[in-house]
Amino acid sequence: MPRGYIVALFCATGVVSMPASGAEPIKIGFPIPLSGPTAVYGEPVLKGAELAVSEINAKGGVLGRKLELLSRDSKANADEAVRLARELIIKDNVDFLAGTLTSAEAPAVSTVAKENKIVFIAPTSKSTILTDPAHIHPYIFRVSSNTDVEGLAGATLVARWKDVKTVATIAPDYAYGRDSIAAFKASLKKLRPDIQIVDEQWPKLGEPDFTAFITAQMGKKPDAVYCSLFAGDFVTFTKEATPRGYFKAIANRMVDGAEVGTTDEAQALGGDYPYGIISDSYDPVIFTGNEPPEHKKFIEDLKAFTKAKYASGWSIVGYQAIYALADGINRAGNTKSDDVAKALPGMTFDTPVGKRTFSAKSHETFAPEYWGVMVKEAAYPFAVMQNPELLPPSTETN
Repeated sequence: MPRGYIVALFCATGVVSMPASGAEPIKIGFPIPLSGPTAVYGEPVLKGAELAVSEINAKGGVLGRKLELLSRDSKANADEAVRLARELIIKDNVDFLAGTLTSAEAPAVSTVAKENKIVFIAPTSKSTILTDPAHIHPYIFRVSSNTDVEGLAGATLVARWKDVKTVATIAPDYAYGRDSIAAFKASLKKLRPDIQIVDEQWPKLGEPDFTAFITAQMGKKPDAVYCSLFAGDFVTFTKEATPRGYFKAIANRMVDGAEVGTTDEAQALGGDYPYGIISDSYDPVIFTGNEPPEHKKFIEDLKAFTKAKYASGWSIVGYQAIYALADGINRAGNTKSDDVAKALPGMTFDTPVGKRTFSAKSHETFAPEYWGVMVKEAAYPFAVMQNPELLPPSTETN
């Protein structure tokens, strides 16, 4: 149903206020998981967005108007995210949408954005279905990586283990997990056609007991594992896998592309972290060298804003989403979604880890992540990423 029809209908019942004047804030609806196992990622994404809003407003806002972020707990549930997105548009009269975490939520909210002709910027969803040719529309944009980029990076790392001949995979059984494994396998086949995939496990998102999956996978005796479990699922999996000798059996040769290399995940696991695995993060937070000065300032500002001793590795994507949207509004010269949607494709914007550009064709940014071995260092009470490497350097497999 077109947004105009919905708004007109609700105006007739007195639910929606009159359109905002120039003095009123620019409202951004932000559904994001703030409870349950994925809140470990959702909460810091929101904090990053809030920091961006705070900084932008301190500088006078956008087009002379303040930004207002309206966050809601999506519970990592697609139906709830859709309900909240509709409510934010109809009841709260938001100008734009950002947020969501999972690849179940984002495509569902993208449909709402398309129906209501409102720009939606997704900060984290990686599934290719969000912006593939069958689903892309003028109002959807993504600042995160996608599963094709993630899968290539993961395959590149697995391919470096010259003695590995068999690999198993484990991923959540929904869009992100399926896409991530498919992308990994496709890239690995090009890079190391001699490696055989001997097992694939598909626990549901939010699986409370991984015992059967762990036992079945260990029975296949793979040389290494590619994993896409994340947030609370990876915590549960690790605590059940370690005492069964899972990581020891593969000599800790696991690559996990689901951001379990963040300080958030490392702190959640503490001493239970499976040291020696390789993982990724949009922001390793702790750089051992070659830290961009813009990043150093961002981390100090983030720690001050959140009153946290250690910054989050997830906040950067929420931060980027808001700054990208603000740049798009400035470029359009107004808050009309149709004009902002035309301003964003091809637009380059600054981030704490370098410039990003929205593809005019896919509405995505090429967003490689930092990867490295997770190690124990005396200076920190949690696993940290050793010598973070930005991967992949391009979308090519050669």
